[in-house]
Amino acid sequence: MKKYTLLILGFAWLATFSQQKKPNVLFIISDDLTATAVSSYENKVCQTPNIDKLASEGVLYTKAYTQYPVCGPSRASFMSGYYPSATETYGYVSGREKIGPNRKTWSQLFKDNGYYTARVSKIYHMGVPIDIELGSDGKDDPASWTEKFNSQGDEWQTKGEAELVQGNPDGTIERKGGNVMTIVKADGDDLVHSDGKTTEKASQLIREHKDEPFFLAVGFVRPHVPFVAPKSYFDPYDHHQINLPKKVDGDWDDIPKRGINYVTSVNGKMSIEQQKKAVAAYYASVSFMDAQVGKVLKTLKEEGLEDNTIVIFTSDHGFHLGEHDFWMKVSLHEESVRVPMIIKVPGKEPAVCNSFVELLDLYPTISELAGLEYPEEIQGKSLVKTLDKPKHEVRDMAFSVTQGGKTFLLRNKKWAYIQYNEDASAGIELFDMEKDPKQYMNLAMLPEYQKTVQKFQKKLKKKLQEVRTNDLEKTYKINNSKKASID
Repeated sequence: MKKYTLLILGFAWLATFSQQKKPNVLFIISDDLTATAVSSYENKVCQTPNIDKLASEGVLYTKAYTQYPVCGPSRASFMSGYYPSATETYGYVSGREKIGPNRKTWSQLFKDNGYYTARVSKIYHMGVPIDIELGSDGKDDPASWTEKFNSQGDEWQTKGEAELVQGNPDGTIERKGGNVMTIVKADGDDLVHSDGKTTEKASQLIREHKDEPFFLAVGFVRPHVPFVAPKSYFDPYDHHQINLPKKVDGDWDDIPKRGINYVTSVNGKMSIEQQKKAVAAYYASVSFMDAQVGKVLKTLKEEGLEDNTIVIFTSDHGFHLGEHDFWMKVSLHEESVRVPMIIKVPGKEPAVCNSFVELLDLYPTISELAGLEYPEEIQGKSLVKTLDKPKHEVRDMAFSVTQGGKTFLLRNKKWAYIQYNEDASAGIELFDMEKDPKQYMNLAMLPEYQKTVQKFQKKLKKKLQEVRTNDLEKTYKINNSKKASID
């Protein structure tokens, strides 16, 4: 009798669920957040309790990768649904310039299907700090939104104790604008800052639009440089207690010249103390951003929307924190290309998924979950099956490019292969990710690994042919054909 009662209750729940309004979408993206700095991934020092709580309620993807480790091309890619190599979108643009007016971006698809769509702060490219200081749109795509809102902040000029830890070997410069590591332990509360204002506006929009389906994109700019946050967020991170990544003599000797990142401890003239201060300040910025995530999710819960809202958290790319003496992004090494990704769907059990996935996959995944028919030519793959079967393999490898589309990464379970130029004329790298996950030993030139290198070169040539097809309508069929794996 109990069994039949449960069946009846189950059918009743399904009937009720089917009558609910369209699911809301809350898309939260951090800027320059590496997976290695999130405590629900592998970090044991940086504190991200709100992201961790979301991870405990959703599906956490351990092998999520950006398609380009720079803000503009990455965001243009996952919002448009195309690889940077397909549209040749490598600069600080929205991507609309290349896909034209007739192809729909991710949020535009929702807008055209009856959703209120809004962005708060940085979703497409914005110059940080300049567009944040001005409160300007950056390289936005107006067709993507019903409304848009910017969040002005004083960034490196914020009042408080400041220190420049890059290009300042004698410590005489207190602070400097631009894309550099200025640290500001700011006076005042969260609302002094762009991200605090973004949180307030996002919460307001949730309350105002709770009775209609919404796609709300919330872009936090931290931990992007400058490292600015209220001084209280710095308290847990005494730079004297920071352990820097292992430094290896001759670490750069087997890395091609183009593989040495654009910002290093060497060209940044950073002392060991300055390096430790930079990591501590990055962690403080992450904790500040995490607190804002918690406030937005708290509003969602208070308004009774948790049971009808899909929540996504991710970042546009990673960030080096001294690994190989590299800093910031651009590099195709692991810390720069791997990102945190969490998807929470009402009614789905929490899980961990170890399949390779790409930021490009968010567009088809969330569209399918909302019951929307998305363009078949977009190049991402749906992750919906992983929500019920987290062991399901979506991809056998990840693909990313950098340096104007002239440097390439293929990353599978066993190997990370990096090639500089299509003809490999500027060098190659091959790392055994099972034996050498921190990528200290480039095996590419050793005779015993030449067959592996040749396999990857063939695979790369095939991948580039697929993603660059002039007829983008064919791409979906090619991209979803039977996968060829590399041993």
